[in-house]
Amino acid sequence: MAFLRAARKDEIPVGAIREFQIDGKTVALANVDGTIYAIDNLCLHHGGPLGQGALAGKVVTCPWHGWAYDVTTGKVAQNPAVGVNCYKLEIRGDDIFVDCG
Repeated sequence: MAFLRAARKDEIPVGAIREFQIDGKTVALANVDGTIYAIDNLCLHHGGPLGQGALAGKVVTCPWHGWAYDVTTGKVAQNPAVGVNCYKLEIRGDDIFVDCG
């Protein structure tokens, strides 16, 4: 898959995580100290929406059952042997492009 436009940088302030639809897939974009990260939006536990969770530093907590993920690696904080997909992204001007392939 190619890089597709996901959002504008100003839609994700520092310390925030948001959900975005990219070609039929929902991705969570997180802004950690000015660096944007893209991970799969679905929690491994019961498919909770990570993009609606609370971001503290580089850790997002699923709003459904509290599973925590490192947005820089996608790994579960309680068990780093498992995790969600991370996606490559590019910043082009004010836009964020993500490769969900």
